[in-house]
Amino acid sequence: MDFTIFNDPIAELVVWGTIGAVCIAVGAYVISKLRPKPAQQEPESSELLSKFRDLHSRGQLTDAEFRTIKTTLGTRLQDELKDNGETG
Repeated sequence: MDFTIFNDPIAELVVWGTIGAVCIAVGAYVISKLRPKPAQQEPESSELLSKFRDLHSRGQLTDAEFRTIKTTLGTRLQDELKDNGETG
């Protein structure tokens, strides 16, 4: 077999670069599958807001504390809805 393509250094660089990129992609895929998933995920903002609303209604949070939490979680909730493609 005549591999005249390897006589051109640019063509050889492209071939080896492609092989390297494929190896990196396969390695990243294998590592992502072998890596353990987090044991516990962070609760969604709507769930947290419900829990803080309950604490506020029981008097364990002041009005000011609840307003601050609600503002922060409201922003996060809007971001989560945008990420999910929902409107609201």
